[in-house]
Amino acid sequence: MQNGSSAPSEQLKIVIAGHVDHGKSTLVGRLLHDTGSLPDGKLEQLRAVAERRGVPFEWANLMDALQSERDQNITIDTAQIWFQTARRQYVIIDAPGHKEFLKNMITGAAHAEAALLLIDAQEGVQEQSRRHGYLLALLGIRQIVVLVNKMDLCAYSRARFDEVERAFRQFLASIGVEPRCFIPIAARQGDNVAVRSVLMPWWTGPTVLEALDQFQAATRPVGQPLRLPIQDIYRFDERRILAGRVESGSVKVGDRLVFTPANKVSNVKTIERWNAPASDRAEAGESIGITLTEQVFVARGAVASLETQPPFELTRFNARLFWMGRAPFIPGRSYKLKLATQETECEIDSIQRVIDSATLEAIQRPESFVGRNEVAELTLRTRRPIAFDIHADIIATGRFVIVDGFEVAGGGIVAAGNYPRRTADSLHKSHNIYWSRGKVTSEQRNVRNGQSGCVVWLTGLSASGKSTIATELERELFNLGRHVYILDGDNVRHGLCSDLGFSPQDRKENIRRVGEAAKLFADAGIICVTAFISPYRSDRELVRAIVEKGRFIEVYVNAPIEVCEARDPKGLYAKARAHQIKEFTGVSAPYEAPTAPDLELRTDQATVAESVARIVEYLHVRDDDSGVMI
Repeated sequence: MQNGSSAPSEQLKIVIAGHVDHGKSTLVGRLLHDTGSLPDGKLEQLRAVAERRGVPFEWANLMDALQSERDQNITIDTAQIWFQTARRQYVIIDAPGHKEFLKNMITGAAHAEAALLLIDAQEGVQEQSRRHGYLLALLGIRQIVVLVNKMDLCAYSRARFDEVERAFRQFLASIGVEPRCFIPIAARQGDNVAVRSVLMPWWTGPTVLEALDQFQAATRPVGQPLRLPIQDIYRFDERRILAGRVESGSVKVGDRLVFTPANKVSNVKTIERWNAPASDRAEAGESIGITLTEQVFVARGAVASLETQPPFELTRFNARLFWMGRAPFIPGRSYKLKLATQETECEIDSIQRVIDSATLEAIQRPESFVGRNEVAELTLRTRRPIAFDIHADIIATGRFVIVDGFEVAGGGIVAAGNYPRRTADSLHKSHNIYWSRGKVTSEQRNVRNGQSGCVVWLTGLSASGKSTIATELERELFNLGRHVYILDGDNVRHGLCSDLGFSPQDRKENIRRVGEAAKLFADAGIICVTAFISPYRSDRELVRAIVEKGRFIEVYVNAPIEVCEARDPKGLYAKARAHQIKEFTGVSAPYEAPTAPDLELRTDQATVAESVARIVEYLHVRDDDSGVMI
């Protein structure tokens, strides 16, 4: 192997993509040979083997041999093949023809800075060619050179080269990709790979190596906000060291960090390194450990950032996703999402568009799902909040994969959206916040409105009749001249609580927020009717404590679960029984019935009208006692 006395220090990671049999292995073999990067004697050895067998030498055989040696842990890992020019070292991060090419690309195992995309001059642009082009665009790789290979099989025809270039350039333009150039090559003979071909005098552009040397190495994202995903926690003596790789930005001793999504805050006490000089500062690309001044609990998966520049922390985000799974990606089913070092369950919230990655045409079908080798624009919902960034802003925390069972089945990037971001101030509770009281008292509102504000809280199983009774109650009270408004469980999930999932923690937060909103309605003198499953007694008691004493009316909408399942207007029980919905109240999650509700409605025995009449009567008696008409 050729080894210069002073090897270039700069390194560029590239990926070589292309349809099967379009010549990827041959090209890599030529690159290794023409740059003197092969192990000593390897080429001669394989030529001799071919001669003994009476078969022509193929460059693909060279790659097979290197793959075999990798499998025996001898010389070279074909997932990390390298060669060098006078300018820099190159690392090919995925072996040509590797069956896991797409998976390695989409998972981020391949952090490529540039790409060579091969097309067979005879076969022309294939579906896989378009698919690879789309995938490179999806991953944000913009330094792309297209190689039109096997020009020898087309008699080095300039007309054929121009035809292939026009077709593929048009496709790439439609997805917003502008390749640096198209180069006609014959990889087997080495034409235009390292030296210009005498058989294509009409070509005046660069060779493959010249084009590679024109690529720019990516600068480390030091100037971006700090993102330090925690990979593991180590204990040495009494120290607790949080280990991880600085993906972007920089960190120094004394920095005040927030660990998302746990939102624990502490200062950096020390920065630890292994077999490296000590320093009180670390930058993007460095693997480090940190200790904290305050021993807050932080686990693997947390993302450390400067307190003033946190990531988003939500359970819902927009994405562009490429699906490779054998089974389709379907709504209602739970999958595992991995983003940086975070892992959580997720499911499809909604699908906006499904695209054929080869034709870029929208796919119309009666059922909503994402099939194999299809791209989708969709919204994902996670079981618990995760820390993320928009991919265009920070790559490492803007890219994710989806695992179906035990296989990586898809992945993609976080797309832009109107995401609320937690501010540094939100991590600190001020002692200078006081409840502001206006000059209009509750009694004055009661007299003006002819009623007293209150919260009528309907709780019960799904399909017990809560929403139906709530809407009829609103109309009845409105017709009586009352000021009334409904807060419905589904409706608040579209806005006020759109960032929450359905874990016990998220359900608790959902109810707390609604309780705070309902309190304001009641304070304004409005009868606020709510319809929420609110399965946990402690959560309902929390709302009772939030709302002013005497203004919270708990109405238990009671129907046996078999009656609710028979109604099932949204088909939710059927999905829950089929394990398509996890933690569904009454099936796979508990419902804690009220022990002493203010009012109980047996909706399996009473009609909606009868149930509404009972609530109106209760309100009438209640306000009669307080001297206010209803």
